Amino acid sequence: MSNIEELKIRPYARLLTMLGEQLIKNERIALIELVKNSYDADADWAKINFNNFGGDFSINSNSKIIIEDNGHGMNQDTIRKHWLNPATPVKLNLKNENEKTKKGRVIQGEKGIGRFAMFKLGRNIKLITRAEDGNEEYVLNYDFAKYDDEFLKEQGKEKELYIDDLTVTMETRIPERIIEEEVILGTRKETRQPWGTIIEISNLKGDWSDRKVEEVYNDLARLESIFIKQLPDNEVDDIRVNDNYVVTEEINIVRKDFEVYIYKDSELKIYSERYLEKLNNILENRSIIKITDGKFDNINNRFTFKNNGNQEVLSLVGNEITSLKLFRDWCEKRKFSQPDEIATECGSFSFAFYIFDFSSQARGKYRLDKEDKEILRSHRIYLYRDGIRVYPYGERDDDWLQIDVLRGTISAGAFLSNDQVVGYIKITRKDNPKLKDKTNREGLIEEGNAAYDFITLIQIFLAYIRQRPYAKYRLSLRRKASQDVFRGMMVQEDFEELRKAVEKDKKILNLVSKTKKDYETERYFLLRRAETTEDLAGVGLSVETASHDIMAVMNKVLASIDNLIKDTMHRSIIDVNLLQDELHSLRGLLSFIDAQLRDIQLLFKSVVNQRNGTLFKSNTFS
Repeated sequence: MSNIEELKIRPYARLLTMLGEQLIKNERIALIELVKNSYDADADWAKINFNNFGGDFSINSNSKIIIEDNGHGMNQDTIRKHWLNPATPVKLNLKNENEKTKKGRVIQGEKGIGRFAMFKLGRNIKLITRAEDGNEEYVLNYDFAKYDDEFLKEQGKEKELYIDDLTVTMETRIPERIIEEEVILGTRKETRQPWGTIIEISNLKGDWSDRKVEEVYNDLARLESIFIKQLPDNEVDDIRVNDNYVVTEEINIVRKDFEVYIYKDSELKIYSERYLEKLNNILENRSIIKITDGKFDNINNRFTFKNNGNQEVLSLVGNEITSLKLFRDWCEKRKFSQPDEIATECGSFSFAFYIFDFSSQARGKYRLDKEDKEILRSHRIYLYRDGIRVYPYGERDDDWLQIDVLRGTISAGAFLSNDQVVGYIKITRKDNPKLKDKTNREGLIEEGNAAYDFITLIQIFLAYIRQRPYAKYRLSLRRKASQDVFRGMMVQEDFEELRKAVEKDKKILNLVSKTKKDYETERYFLLRRAETTEDLAGVGLSVETASHDIMAVMNKVLASIDNLIKDTMHRSIIDVNLLQDELHSLRGLLSFIDAQLRDIQLLFKSVVNQRNGTLFKSNTFS
């Protein structure tokens, strides 16, 4: 006789170390997670204060990290049902209902575990909060210093520790003005409403330094888009609030409506003066190629964008894309055998890229100095979801698009280097539901085809930029260098100087004259040869593209003919109608090959042209 009973899952308390200590990569990410909670609470600002730290942010027994905001705060019901419960679905439910905050923000959190980043920072937590519509203040105290680092035991007790054994005290009280009516933010004193949240973290873990705090500053500066949009004067008056940005007419740029301030006691920490303005000045004025207003349309499978202000359309089935090895490998892996079979799972997205020339051959305003290069190397291609950055994409050492891998495995010359490209890609939860963040906040979950399609499409587009617009730019540089020598008549001038120097020595003078004639003859030959080489380079690229399509179709033709041969080897009766259908199909495939070969013929200057009834041939290939 069997006995069936229902068992409950009861997590050990050490689950908290996994949610906070182990899941969150470092203290920087932990602070960002807590600041994101302030953003979701519709705060205008968040203030991080490093209190009672020593020189270079050394930690002592009285050190505290305090995060304060003026968000909508929490009431008792929210604290009991959501804040204290891991993996609460409240934010996920709001997202599924496509609801936004009162300020129109798309909620960032959804897994309900970001708050446990507190335990990455310290073992004692005091949280003070007051709801926007509440008359009471709530104080939560987490005294977790009494447990060991792994939450396996409580000091002085041998009992195994489960997560429901952990206790947090909550005090309900009349507001004590802990949440002040005034707050100092930078150089201004701001009157604030008496609600919001303060988190005090003590008994700190890890270590801090001025450089580490500066990295936090830079991370938070990039929480929202770092790409400042310049507005024409006549548009400023027409715009009041645009998504998550507001207009400040004094400086005529779009600013963020959520700011973060870092203090050490009463001192505001400012690490990068005019940080974003410097970057955006380089992006706008020193980039050789600006790809703006970019959009990938997953319905029509095409990219639309502006290349240095000129509108362009790039189809996934066009020769510029189908000739790329990266594209062919992607189609093979995804089993797309025909253009109409391509169906991406990532959804549509927008983008912008700024490409730079780091070489010594760059000219004029495009030449970068040491400071310019260092600023650019600090940025990569950022990913923003609903206006908020997805970490760690965009970090100096992060190669989330695997560009370095592709340069090493395929060809360095086929891809732009990470250093010379700065840009961003924007996705939304609505348009890209399958692109999900990892629980540890380290990028996108790489499951299914969505993330693979997304990353590959960006790689393909950047490969196109390298092999078309950027290659054209490099070719123009070489031509200009040659033209400078030609226009300057440098060698001829050198001959003239040499002739004057030896004009009294007839033997040497005759030798100089002969050398000059030989040089001019050879120069003429080399110029013709260079023209031919350029023609051949263009022809070769086009032939490579066409040959791939021709070979694909030819394989189908051969396979079809092989099948017909097999059919005729049997003594069974051939169905004439089916045979005619197959022959018509073969005729169509061969017509395609014929058309492609005719297009290739038109690329060669040696093709016979009829002009005024006379046949002409260029001797390009003679």
